[in-house]
Amino acid sequence: MQSQTYNQAMLILAQAGLEALASSASSHKAKRTPAQESHFLCNWMVESLKEKRFSKLVADDLTQWIRAARSQGAGAQLPNLFSRIVRQYQVATSNTQGLGNALLQLIEAMKALGWLVITESQIDTKLKLDGQGQSSLIINAKELTEHLANGELIKPISLYLRGDENTLAEQALAQGLILSQGNKKTTLIKHHKAYILKPGNNLIKLCLLIN
Repeated sequence: MQSQTYNQAMLILAQAGLEALASSASSHKAKRTPAQESHFLCNWMVESLKEKRFSKLVADDLTQWIRAARSQGAGAQLPNLFSRIVRQYQVATSNTQGLGNALLQLIEAMKALGWLVITESQIDTKLKLDGQGQSSLIINAKELTEHLANGELIKPISLYLRGDENTLAEQALAQGLILSQGNKKTTLIKHHKAYILKPGNNLIKLCLLIN
C-alpha cells in the first residue's frame, strides 16, 4: 500500500475543514460571523488533533493554526486559508509528471511579464545581482541542465526570486507547480529569496500560498 504524501494529507485536511464548516453552517439559521467561523474551526482542529483524524505529516500545521486561531480569532482567516490550500493542492496532486517542461513554461511566462530571468549562469557561491531593482528570477544553469531529463524534474531545483512572490506562485500554479515558501537564509543571491521545486511537486511542508 502506497503511503500518503504530505500533499495528499494537506488536501484531505483542508477539504475536511471546509466541509465541516459548511455542514455546521447549514444547521444554523443565522449567518455566522468570521469570529464564530474561526472559533468553530479552532475547536474542530483541536478535536481532530486529539483524535488523530489526519496524518502525522500535518500535525505541526494543525498545532500552528490552532495557536493562530486562539491568538488572532477571525484574524487567522482560517476559511480563506483552507480554500487557498484546496485550490493549490488539488492542482499539485493532479500534476506529478512533466514538471521539467512545466518549469520551462514557467520561465517563459515570467519573461513575458517583463521579469529579468537568468538561467545561463552557474551559481556555486553567494552573488549579488545588479538589476536596478527590477523583478528577477534566477536559476542555476547547472541545475537546469542536470536536474531535468525528458521533460521531467528528476532532482529538486532552486529558484531565486526578487519581486512579488504572489506573482511567482500564480504563474507556477498555472503550469501545475507548487513551490516551497521563500527562504532568505539559504539563498545564494543577495536580495533574493530561495524557493524549491521538487520532483512530483512533493513538498514536505506547506507550499507558498497564493493570496
